[in-house]
Amino acid sequence: MIIENDKLVSLTYQLKSDNANGEIIEIVTADNPLTFLFGQGMMLPKFEENIQGKKVGESFEFILDSTDAYGEYSEDNVIEIPSSVFELDKPENRNLVKVGNSIPMMDSAGNRLTGVVLKIEKDFVTMDFNHAMAGKQLYFTGKVVSVKEPSDEDLMMFNTGCSGCGGGDCSSGGCH
Repeated sequence: MIIENDKLVSLTYQLKSDNANGEIIEIVTADNPLTFLFGQGMMLPKFEENIQGKKVGESFEFILDSTDAYGEYSEDNVIEIPSSVFELDKPENRNLVKVGNSIPMMDSAGNRLTGVVLKIEKDFVTMDFNHAMAGKQLYFTGKVVSVKEPSDEDLMMFNTGCSGCGGGDCSSGGCH
């Protein structure tokens, strides 16, 4: 069976920044492979394009430019937010809002975002909402572990929008 739309695909891979000699960003092994429904928008389009048609046991190697991955780094995504938003007078919030911490937030349209705290000042907290891989070229090497028809259980799991909820609502804290 080959990788094509609506197949359940499992891969192992190594992700490096820039090229074969770049910094290792992530290693996914056969003990816990990346598993997803191909062609359903779960992966970057160019990632899928590079593995489409491969069979179990086949290797892959490709580079995604930043424009085909997580986009260019943009200074427009570095924002000063009033400190009052974070209620820093509460001890639990002071422990959360620290330089380098990633904080889940929501924009005015209700979209969920994650920002990294860059600087804390009296009146403002400077946060970076760029994706951690923005501006980076991604170099993938890996192997196809399995390609199969998804079971009803697989489809239910992936159609919840969360791979660990077992059909539950991710917002309920049921994700693992």
